[in-house]
Amino acid sequence: MLQLIENAQNHPDRTAIISDGQEYSYKALFSASAQLASLLLNGLSDLDETRVAFMVAPGFDYVKVQWAIWRAGGIAVPLSLSNPLPAQEYVLKDADCSILVVDDYYHYFLEPIVDKQKIRLVRMADLVQGTDQTPLPDIAKTRRAMIIYTSGTTGQPKGVVTTHLNIESQISTLVNAWAWSKEDRILNVLPLHHVHGVINVLACALWSGACCVFVKKFEAEAVLKLLTEGEINLFMAVPTIYYKLINHWTTLGVDEHDIVKTALSKFRLMVSGSAALPVSVMEQWESISGQRLLERYGMTEIGMAISNPYKGERRPGHIGQALPGMQVRIVNETNEQVVAGESGEIQVKGSNVFREYWKRPEATSEAFTEDGWFRTGDVAKLNKGSYRILGRMSVDIIKSGGYKISALEIEEVLRTHPQINDCAVVGIPDPEWDEIIGASLVLTVPQAFDFEVLKAWLKERLPVYKIPRKYLIQKDLPRNAMGKVTKKELKAIFM
Repeated sequence: MLQLIENAQNHPDRTAIISDGQEYSYKALFSASAQLASLLLNGLSDLDETRVAFMVAPGFDYVKVQWAIWRAGGIAVPLSLSNPLPAQEYVLKDADCSILVVDDYYHYFLEPIVDKQKIRLVRMADLVQGTDQTPLPDIAKTRRAMIIYTSGTTGQPKGVVTTHLNIESQISTLVNAWAWSKEDRILNVLPLHHVHGVINVLACALWSGACCVFVKKFEAEAVLKLLTEGEINLFMAVPTIYYKLINHWTTLGVDEHDIVKTALSKFRLMVSGSAALPVSVMEQWESISGQRLLERYGMTEIGMAISNPYKGERRPGHIGQALPGMQVRIVNETNEQVVAGESGEIQVKGSNVFREYWKRPEATSEAFTEDGWFRTGDVAKLNKGSYRILGRMSVDIIKSGGYKISALEIEEVLRTHPQINDCAVVGIPDPEWDEIIGASLVLTVPQAFDFEVLKAWLKERLPVYKIPRKYLIQKDLPRNAMGKVTKKELKAIFM
């Protein structure tokens, strides 16, 4: 039996999931997932890596479906709850899904493509209490377990295939590094088609015998209230969520500020990831909560590879050190390892690294070096024993006049300006300089802003970039569903 599911039998009566106002024990999760696994098998002895897509709201039913797929021998393909119908159709077709599991809410949304692709549809309503259980197959850890689709920065989304061994490595590493225990209770507000929500929060909690609390959707007021009620001691989110919580906090009165800080200061751990954490947001959150956020680094293909320490110095603007069992190196354009202080691409090797891109052997081959290192495409440097991310090679590194400039570093400086609320920096094609720097700013008072003063202010703080700059202003920054500025769309505006 898979270790994650076997662990559930060690604490059957503990609460595993809280969702929709109800508590569900590990015993209930174990039993319900076995019943659904039997329904998925439909007379077969083993799904034998059949791809099973599912679109189910976060909560007990989501976990039940995920576990059932694994216990029946299938490959879990979680669908995004926010993607439009064409994007869902693409995933179902690309992954060659034979079964689709949906709850009633999403059934009608996906109905138009079910008949077209001739997929077996399983509705959550089809499962009734007392469904006969059949013997479940033994699952080797080397089997494919999950396909998560990631768009990266170019082309159609690729299916990232992880095995049960990959997933167990990712989970166990974080459980040990971040001192998870069965006494933990974490609030999950993250999408469950990304490793952040699926592995870092949900799987780590269930592996440890802890409790995972779900909310239907993120609302800053409701989430901050839950965090201050004293039941939750762990929280993980993206920088945008912390930014929204900070904005809501500013609307509260002085007495409420004291209540929030007292409650949040008792948390065991708070983590930020999935995007670079602006130093300004880290500092604001620390002043509000008394918590210095733990920033870490990972991606769909590798889970987490680098993390600031659970105990020890967490340096602003840095992602920490390689996690135990992970091999990390920084290389130059000729794939030679660079010395500390020099920038280059992060490459990773370990049992956490994914198996392949689904049906893309060429892309899989290109993603690895000849000696087996995964090319992350992210640029960083080792700075006094801690890694500092400079950005994506394809998006955040601006090549201008022979310089390689980190858009993220410029954004960090811009955010410290008292009249700038938010910003995004991109490289804009230029015949003379290859690229020039373009900055889109969200200003506190646009009418009173002096760009010449900003240029002089920047020159004092960015002396290393001895190249021409153009400063562009766009009133509303394009954002994705998570509220993050999307540089791909931003480039389109500037061009």
